[in-house]
Amino acid sequence: MSQHPLIELANEREVRQSKGFRAAAEQLTGEGLAEMYQQEVANAPKRYDADKKFLVSQKGVAPRGGKSGKPHEHLAIALVNRCRTAGEGLDLPAAPAGDTFDSLVYQMPLKARQSDPDTRIGKVDLIGSIPENRLAIVMLKFVPPTATRGSTGDTPLRALLEGLAYTAIVQANRNEILDEIEESCGRKLSEEPPILIILGSTRYWELCRKREAQKGAAWINQMERLGQEIDENLGIEVRYLGLKLQGDPGWEYEEDKPVLDGTPILDRAWGLGAGKVRPKGKSKSKSKGDPIDEIVEADTSRPVRAYKITDSYESGDSIDHPTLGFGVVQRSSGAGKIKVLFDETPRLLIHQRPSPGA
Repeated sequence: MSQHPLIELANEREVRQSKGFRAAAEQLTGEGLAEMYQQEVANAPKRYDADKKFLVSQKGVAPRGGKSGKPHEHLAIALVNRCRTAGEGLDLPAAPAGDTFDSLVYQMPLKARQSDPDTRIGKVDLIGSIPENRLAIVMLKFVPPTATRGSTGDTPLRALLEGLAYTAIVQANRNEILDEIEESCGRKLSEEPPILIILGSTRYWELCRKREAQKGAAWINQMERLGQEIDENLGIEVRYLGLKLQGDPGWEYEEDKPVLDGTPILDRAWGLGAGKVRPKGKSKSKSKGDPIDEIVEADTSRPVRAYKITDSYESGDSIDHPTLGFGVVQRSSGAGKIKVLFDETPRLLIHQRPSPGA
């Protein structure tokens, strides 16, 4: 096994290819990744041994006034600048009111020397905190709202593996990093295991789901499985989140500082039940509703809505029914009626009914 097995795995061709990463994910287990993680911890670069700190270049200024660097780096700076200026974080989805993610540090280097054994070790896009001052390590993926394709090799699996490797390096240098964060940001973070967040812009996740090789729920199912097994084996929670920005690309520059256009919104990367793999070719009884020829997946850019017969719904809407649970609207079925898929069962529901007294 190499000194940095997770980094090596993250750069394998199958992991980086949109049409191959699902099959690659199927071959991985949380137990196997835990072994690689411990190897990464044991061989982690030690910047303090080279008389280098971790929190460098934290002035909130984009490289050369925004004329160089990658967009996701500028977005990371903008998120930290907002947290510093507004004094508040971003609301976490499906969390109690007041629970936020606070962006503290951007583009934190990990290598101790240019001659480190694996030169592919990069920087942590974002370091932040979640409730109870728990350390959060963020892999940030950005695609502009108008983009028609994503970056080559930027698959969710690669982000997960690379993020897990970087989490191991942070763990190996935990005391030094936490001390620097407390000194620089005035935040004392807890000793609890960190969480790993794969944070993609809305368009990033949309493109992930629109690629022909990635349509359907199979790859989402694998990503959710690996996240759960990583938590079970290492105590490191994995979250897949989406970031909705205002404008295009979502920030402007004020005295070379990236400043966000409005307040970003954190949401789930995909809807509840999106990773549910449905058996192919299974016939559906008429008693459970008419069969659906082509399954419509949930549109993750729309929020999950509580079902009301007075509301209006369209194909791709996600609804939360009080008895049937999570469902995805498939199509209209005549005036005031819609077909909704709950797990593997289509149901006929009423919508657009006038409110009483209307």
